[in-house]
Amino acid sequence: MAIARQVLCLSAFLSLPHARSQPLRYSVAEEGESGSVVANVAEDAGLAPAQLSARRARLASEDGRQHFRLERGTGRLLVAERLDREELCGQAATCTLPFELVLANPLQFLRVEVTVEDINDHAPVFPEEQVTFKILETSNPGSRFPLEGARDLDTGSNSIQTYSISPENEYFSVFFGSHSDYEKYVELVLENPLDREEQAEMRFSLVAMDGGSPPRSGTMEIHIVVLDVNDNTPVFTQRVYFGKVLENAPEGSVVLSVVATDQDAGHNGEITYQFSQAVSQSDFTFLIDPFSGEIKLRKPLDFEAAKKYELSVRATDGGGLSAICKVLVEVLDVNDNAPELVVSSFSSPLPENALPGTVVALFNVKDRDSGANGKISCALEDQLSFSLQPAYNNYYELVTASMLDREETAQYILSVTAADAGSPPLTTTQTFTVDISDVNDNGPVFNQTSYIMYVHENNVPMVLVGAVSAADADTGSNAKVTYSLVPAHPTEQPPCSCISVNSENGDVFVLRPLDYEQVKQIEVLVRASDAGFPALSANVTVRLVVVDENDNAPLVLYPSQDSSPPSSELVPVSSEAGYLVTKVVAVDADSGQNSWLSYHLLRATDPGLFVVGAQSGEVRLRRPVTERDPTKQKLIVLVRDNGQPPLSATASLSALLLSAFSDVRITHSSLATEDESDFLTMYLIISLVFVSLLFFASMTAFVLRKMCKRNELKGGHMLYGAGNLQSGLADVAAAGTLPHPYCYEISLTTGSGNSEFKFLKPILPSLPPQHCTMGRGTDDEQGFTRGPITLEDVAPDNPGMLSSEQFNSLSFS
Repeated sequence: MAIARQVLCLSAFLSLPHARSQPLRYSVAEEGESGSVVANVAEDAGLAPAQLSARRARLASEDGRQHFRLERGTGRLLVAERLDREELCGQAATCTLPFELVLANPLQFLRVEVTVEDINDHAPVFPEEQVTFKILETSNPGSRFPLEGARDLDTGSNSIQTYSISPENEYFSVFFGSHSDYEKYVELVLENPLDREEQAEMRFSLVAMDGGSPPRSGTMEIHIVVLDVNDNTPVFTQRVYFGKVLENAPEGSVVLSVVATDQDAGHNGEITYQFSQAVSQSDFTFLIDPFSGEIKLRKPLDFEAAKKYELSVRATDGGGLSAICKVLVEVLDVNDNAPELVVSSFSSPLPENALPGTVVALFNVKDRDSGANGKISCALEDQLSFSLQPAYNNYYELVTASMLDREETAQYILSVTAADAGSPPLTTTQTFTVDISDVNDNGPVFNQTSYIMYVHENNVPMVLVGAVSAADADTGSNAKVTYSLVPAHPTEQPPCSCISVNSENGDVFVLRPLDYEQVKQIEVLVRASDAGFPALSANVTVRLVVVDENDNAPLVLYPSQDSSPPSSELVPVSSEAGYLVTKVVAVDADSGQNSWLSYHLLRATDPGLFVVGAQSGEVRLRRPVTERDPTKQKLIVLVRDNGQPPLSATASLSALLLSAFSDVRITHSSLATEDESDFLTMYLIISLVFVSLLFFASMTAFVLRKMCKRNELKGGHMLYGAGNLQSGLADVAAAGTLPHPYCYEISLTTGSGNSEFKFLKPILPSLPPQHCTMGRGTDDEQGFTRGPITLEDVAPDNPGMLSSEQFNSLSFS
């Protein structure tokens, strides 16, 4: 079938961003084949076919039906399905199908209207195949008998144009006329008087012919029965009845009543009512009371399906005479349809760096109601980050109103409410769930502005001293944090090689032992970087403080312990108590309490003669010197720090009690002889220890110790183990700064200046020697009885000293 195309309006695009000012109008004949060309929309709209594909052109209609389709490659508008004008528009004078051509990038709407032209595809149809008229024989020529006209679904010239009788006869003719534009009627006209006795009944056909080319026709058989006298027909009070009914009226509601009268009496004047047979749905929607003429609802109405109904009511008297009237029922709209919201496009997830004005969704709203009930308004509930913008007609855009932040809000649930203007208003809510996708806009943040970590010196390698921690508010790879050491400034050397940081969890390790005396603290810069692109990072300062350990024993500076012979302090015999003999000066390389030093008198020839200041190290006379005091006094001062465990050192010094210059010469000669003897004794002891080690190497430690004690006891010496010493002294011995068990030999003579107080080195071969000498006196020397002396023997009022009673308790041999 040929397709008629007519472009009614072609105009240039206006400057409006969304819509064309005038629609594109075309026409097409109904019943066209699917794929038939209607027009070239691209050419008429001034668009190149390539633009249709690039801008994702598509067709959108209000009812959602796609009667046409767009060929993007050529820009042609094609018929998508068979078009039936009567199905689409019914009996409307014009049948126009509107839709929009939607273009994106930028968003643009083009209104297109296609008029469906009627063709003569329907023949006239009578409501009944046969109708019977009972006509009185007394009917006068010119009497008219109303007929139910035929219906033709076509319009215009294709609708019914003429009626005729076939075969023609001398008694009847047909008249086709109209009272108004919407009321046409057909009447059977009696041309000559009837004679029931001559012809009691007759049959002929009524032919309805339309004006199409070729014309179509429909027929109905008419049966005439000639009756005896009933010369009055029913008469309606109105030729046309009008009624209005709400679409939500319940079933059984009375719409209106029709009234007809008959001047005849008796049976000929009894009137009954009925609907004339019709081809519409009216028979199923309404019913009429045959006696009262009340027209009632049989089923619910729907304004959106049918806005008005046309009914034909026939009134028939008892003699068979009848009359027909028209009943027009108008359906009144009520607000019974909520707005409909149709989403055309929706974008989710949305990147959090989307600019304000980014289109999230495009949708249109419609309402099947009319008037105020069909007016729609849209609102976005309680959102500051998004807004609604009208696009075109009933199209709306949901756009971003401000910058988004996924770390603040990762998901938005937007409710768009469409409400009509009815009373009460009906609403429809559409929910849009917009997920926000992450971009790397947050750098790592440390949980502290700086870190201070502590490690004890002499630490083991790879010791864990602490951890740094940084968090990133982003997600996924943008939030994965790695740690590294970096120079504080680009020009600086690489960070300290003694510190390492775990790249995964931020644990900080010290790779090698540290010495507090060499370095007290280390400062490094730790960088936390995420895995985003581009990567973001943050730096934090980590200060590693080295904690001092008591790993340095005190060092005696004065008197010097390396001089040979050792220097002696001269003390006049006339000195009183409190006389300053000398001062022991010592230092400790540690710090804090590990470097606090205390001084104690460990050994002395006459412990009651001297006292040592615990804090100052000053050696003073405790009492005046007497004639009984030996001229030569030897002292050992213990210097101990305050660490845990404490470390210590000893200082050996000599004091000469002088009454005249000659005593000085004699004493120095004696000291020289003693020093030579001490030097020889030291070598003898070292040789003895070496030989003992070789001998005891082949035995177990337990047997060696027993045999050693037995051999030494036979030699007249008494051995002392660490268990006999005070616990504090044993700890000092273990630290290597105090002597292990000693054997002491003390020889005293009556001669002034020759008395000797000799400290022997340890005789156990397994213990290191320290500050111990051995000497032998002359034949007339008197020695102290050998016995152990510990710190427990020190007088309580003079720490580090031996009381005179303890010293005198020693027996002489």
